[in-house]
Amino acid sequence: MKVVVLCSGGMDSVTALYWARAHHAVTAALSFDYGAKHNHREIPWAVEHAAKLGVTHRIIPLDFIGQLFTSDLLKSGGEIPEGHYAADNMKLTVVPFRNGIMLAAAAGFAESAGAEALVIAAHAGDHTIYPDCREDFMTAMGNAMRLGTYAGIQLLRPFITKTKGQIAAEGGQLGVNFAQTWSCYKGGLIHCGKCGTCVERREAFTQAGLIDPTVYESQPPLPVNPAKH
Repeated sequence: MKVVVLCSGGMDSVTALYWARAHHAVTAALSFDYGAKHNHREIPWAVEHAAKLGVTHRIIPLDFIGQLFTSDLLKSGGEIPEGHYAADNMKLTVVPFRNGIMLAAAAGFAESAGAEALVIAAHAGDHTIYPDCREDFMTAMGNAMRLGTYAGIQLLRPFITKTKGQIAAEGGQLGVNFAQTWSCYKGGLIHCGKCGTCVERREAFTQAGLIDPTVYESQPPLPVNPAKH
């Protein structure tokens, strides 16, 4: 199947790119520049991995999100919260309907590029705080994409029931160099080690039994996952 992969440059989406290449014919990898604090740190890794795999890479600018939407993830928003990824304060980083907007644009691109499906790396850990990562949303969006395109574009979500640790393990098996991925929402020179996405990244390598290749500013003890208590 000819597929287009949504690849931000984070560890999940890069693993999805390698997964897609192992199972399908990858037409292109897509990144979105929407004004997030970490876009400039993440996207270059998407470019790097696409080039490594011989895949065409495209960046779709969505400037209006950064200009008009409210979220602490955006450059126009407040400070990135620290703590566990599943904590309530991480809801401040939700960009309203981000995946809906990106998938709509990607569906049009995929049909134009002669692809049959999109691949997105949404996973089980996202469900806690991101409504547009949950399977009921993905099912509805997948139906809309299929019904709204002549090509009947499908939405593939290979990691929707997997934890980030399981994704890391699969990426390790696929040969992903995780040192060449980015997670930290703060978008500094190196990963902060304390924001929700850094905490989740650190946990994932531990759960996968992999050596974490990431350089962090600090590595305090991992906070308790509130979703498990």
